[in-house]
Amino acid sequence: MAAGSHVETPAPTFEHAPSSAKVPAFVYLLAIVIFAITTSEFMVAGLMPTLAQAFSVSVGEIGYLISFFALGMAIGGPLATAGMLAVRSPNKPALLAMLVLFLAGSLLAALAPNYAVMAIARTVQGVSSAACFGIAMTICAELVRPDLRGRAVSFVLAGLTLSPILGVPATSLVSQSFGWQAAFWGIVALAVLCIPIIAFGVPASKRGAAIDLDASLADLNNGRLWAAYTTSGLVIGATFAAFSYFTAIFTEVAGLPQTAIPLLLAAYGVANIVGNLVVGRFADRFTIRVLVYGLIVLAAALALFALFATNAIISVLAFLVIGVTGVSLNPAMVARVMRTAHPGPLVNSMHASMITGGLALGTWAGGFGIDAGLGLRSPLWIGFGLALLGLLSLAPRNLRQIAPA
Repeated sequence: MAAGSHVETPAPTFEHAPSSAKVPAFVYLLAIVIFAITTSEFMVAGLMPTLAQAFSVSVGEIGYLISFFALGMAIGGPLATAGMLAVRSPNKPALLAMLVLFLAGSLLAALAPNYAVMAIARTVQGVSSAACFGIAMTICAELVRPDLRGRAVSFVLAGLTLSPILGVPATSLVSQSFGWQAAFWGIVALAVLCIPIIAFGVPASKRGAAIDLDASLADLNNGRLWAAYTTSGLVIGATFAAFSYFTAIFTEVAGLPQTAIPLLLAAYGVANIVGNLVVGRFADRFTIRVLVYGLIVLAAALALFALFATNAIISVLAFLVIGVTGVSLNPAMVARVMRTAHPGPLVNSMHASMITGGLALGTWAGGFGIDAGLGLRSPLWIGFGLALLGLLSLAPRNLRQIAPA
């Protein structure tokens, strides 16, 4: 669905909001949950050669483990959230229940004896992660002032941007030193930590009542909302078509040593943080423009990476530019959804599902390109194509709104 086929309400400006307004402290605790689930999601990208050897499968098949996680989020996340709404579970207990499910999936991954069991574990992790993501965003939207939501969301999503700089490099280093199972046990430890953090540190909903399932389903009957979902999926799909295979690209095409991967992950994470903070600052007022310019930069970086993949300096610089855009556009994507529909748990969970549906598509397409013999650069060109589709979905809106107001 083309985003430009709908007329969207202009983003609120909040120019007169008190300058002393601060984001509540519990927002940072929600960021820890996002950090745990996204570290689990992304860590496979840094462990590809190790896992391929451990399970006697190809790198492309290991890439599918990212897709299984994403498909679990895309399909199972909304179903799990709808189930919570059907029994009218308040948001905080629902988040705790999904964290317990995430812990179960993480335990299964750490104990996986073969590829099939690991695939099941990744799917379970994905189901719970989508629900956790959606409910965390809903708690943030309910308990934070509307004029601070974009900034609060950027702080919650800092957990996502910190996972490449801290969590994923840490799992890569642990895997190199103690084996891949130890890296997955680290995720188990994070899941165990998150449960008491949410139980004792996050307040309950102000309304003290659960959101009705029928009302939540009615919120989804919104063309503008699905247009926003589509653009979000394309942004993340473009990013992860490249990110999911960067280890193999850098080591086998650019000629960098395996020991450089944790450092590259850390640098990518720094780029994520910078991009997330900048986008979070402007997401509420200039949502569409941020998405348009971000996608232009993302497409250019992916093309540059593909053209100069054998040049270590240029490819690393392009990789960092992808980090500044890509996932860092999340605050703008979330701000767009929150102003288009009531930001309830099902709306947010469906957004997470569409994002991870794009992630699954990008990762699967990249792996398919590699397995089809198109070479390790093919995921980069696939990402470039998805970024262009993202721009195309915004082009009509861009033509109407790009001029200064």
